[in-house]
Amino acid sequence: MKMRSGEMEKGRGEKSFYPEYVFEILLVVFLTIELVLVIAMLYPQIIGRQIDFQAEFQPRPEWYFLWLYQLVRYFPGRTAFIGTVLVPLAAVILLMLIPFIDKAAHGRVKATVILSALVTAFLIFTLIPALGR
Repeated sequence: MKMRSGEMEKGRGEKSFYPEYVFEILLVVFLTIELVLVIAMLYPQIIGRQIDFQAEFQPRPEWYFLWLYQLVRYFPGRTAFIGTVLVPLAAVILLMLIPFIDKAAHGRVKATVILSALVTAFLIFTLIPALGR
């Protein structure tokens, strides 16, 4: 009598992938998730910075928005649109034009100068409010 390969494997004591191995894999996954949850509950981490309710409120953006925060200081009131929309939009447009500038004659130098100027401006406008705290 001819047996199928699956029946031969079961006859030798070997496990099939479904359902035996799937059950073992899922058991390990759920036990790992449970272990991580128990450790997280036993040792909770403090998220974010501590708030001092007695101190005067000073709104400050995160470090990656400090350059925009500084631009708002240079363009107050009615000119805030220029500092918060037009200047960043011009920077993004310049970044998008760099590949096209690079293809022109002596474009590599021009593209390098534009990119260096944008990175330098970003660093300066980020460091001024960061160091002024």
